[in-house]
Amino acid sequence: MPRKQFDLIVFDWDGTLMNSTATIVKCIQSAAKDVGLTPPTDAAASHVIGLGLAEAMQHIMPDIEPGQYQRMVERYRYHFMTDVHELVLFDGVRAMLAELKQEGYFLAVATGMGRVGLNRSLNATGLLSVFDATRCADETFSKPHPAMLQELTRELGQDLRRTVMIGDTTHDLQMAMNAGAGGIAVEYGAHPVAQLETCNSLFSAQNVAQLRDWLRDNA
Repeated sequence: MPRKQFDLIVFDWDGTLMNSTATIVKCIQSAAKDVGLTPPTDAAASHVIGLGLAEAMQHIMPDIEPGQYQRMVERYRYHFMTDVHELVLFDGVRAMLAELKQEGYFLAVATGMGRVGLNRSLNATGLLSVFDATRCADETFSKPHPAMLQELTRELGQDLRRTVMIGDTTHDLQMAMNAGAGGIAVEYGAHPVAQLETCNSLFSAQNVAQLRDWLRDNA
């Protein structure tokens, strides 16, 4: 059996493990309506998925009054927590994670979500014990800054050169490049394939089954 290429596999959450892109877009648009703003388009709202919440709101609506950003964040959190029951894992995710765990990989999550939201999602899906470590955007620098991956590798005693980041956005893949880690794109999430192709990924998976097969044969 060939020697493993990676020891630590880090997953983005929304749009990579959790089928939540449409719900997040709807929550951003609802938050804008709540504070009296014109809601962003689906494409604009999906582009900021993966960023920290404050950064996402500033990116998507750069011209509003600074005080409105906090109101947007508060209303987004309200809608997201209300709609969390709508979120489900992509088909095949649970089996893939169980297989990777069985093979002895360290598993982690690096997400633009806040800690409260991630913990609620992990508990709801029964995956809390699967991951060896997790990092959220309200605990450190937001993607594409490399801090999440740097902190996860330090916490778990791992090497960034033997770490791979898997995500559905350019924010995820640019974070991997900035950290000196490997990057794998998934094409079923928030960002268009053409954007993902600019990030020099090791592999681009059209679905979870392809991702699982690649990891089994190459990771």
